[in-house]
Amino acid sequence: MTNDFPQALTIAGTDSGGGAGISADFKTMQMRGVFATMVVVAVTAQNTLGVQDALPMPAKLIDEQFASLAADFKIRACKTGMLADPLRVETVVNNLKQYDFGPLTVDPVMIAKGGAKLLSDDAIKVVRDQLLPLADLVTPNLPEAEELTQIKITTEEDMESAGKQLQSLGARNVLVKGGHFSSDDEANDFVLLENGQSFWLTSKRKQTKNTHGTGDTISSCITAELAKGKSMEEALRIGKAYVEATIKQGINVGHGHGPLNHWAKIRSDHNEI
Repeated sequence: MTNDFPQALTIAGTDSGGGAGISADFKTMQMRGVFATMVVVAVTAQNTLGVQDALPMPAKLIDEQFASLAADFKIRACKTGMLADPLRVETVVNNLKQYDFGPLTVDPVMIAKGGAKLLSDDAIKVVRDQLLPLADLVTPNLPEAEELTQIKITTEEDMESAGKQLQSLGARNVLVKGGHFSSDDEANDFVLLENGQSFWLTSKRKQTKNTHGTGDTISSCITAELAKGKSMEEALRIGKAYVEATIKQGINVGHGHGPLNHWAKIRSDHNEI
């Protein structure tokens, strides 16, 4: 039957080093048994040491990529990543309003692991005002959550407050990732669902510098699970388990912040493929 296989879309930038961005999204979706498609918003010259250069795509070409996918595929879930600047964010927003690509996960990518800015200051307001209201899920790390909510986050109570603020901005479900609490033995993420239910996702922290692309990986895993018809809570729990496995079953690539191991397997109770 035509188009019966689960399909998902990543709307983001490339990573020539293969560890983050569309590269991480594709590897993750493939591992989770979903066919991946892409809209390239920007191209970067990037490796494990940092981002050396970046070039946004013309808005017209972004429009044409969306139209091309809509004309042929049955995309069941989508996500955004690096969106570069206000023009590119607005172009993506306009296309997401035009085409139904299933539930939208917004990973508000702002700063690369090596410290390079991936979203301009004036684009953050467009993400907050125009993109978040379209989001079925938003997945900021702590610096991103602080930037979007203007709440200084130093405790888990602050994470909860930021989650509620993000929901008030229009995102239906929220995942605030706590990985930047460097002194903890655990990585605790706060989840606030649209029905008002909240809970914490916890994993043991492994001391490693090979965590490049964690945000892309968890958001693309969640997107893949949503494309397969999983509930939001199921998708979030599988995403957390998968990222934990990609870090614990790590690989050594490059000389800087190395990539995750996207070949990682997760426990059967988290739907191993």
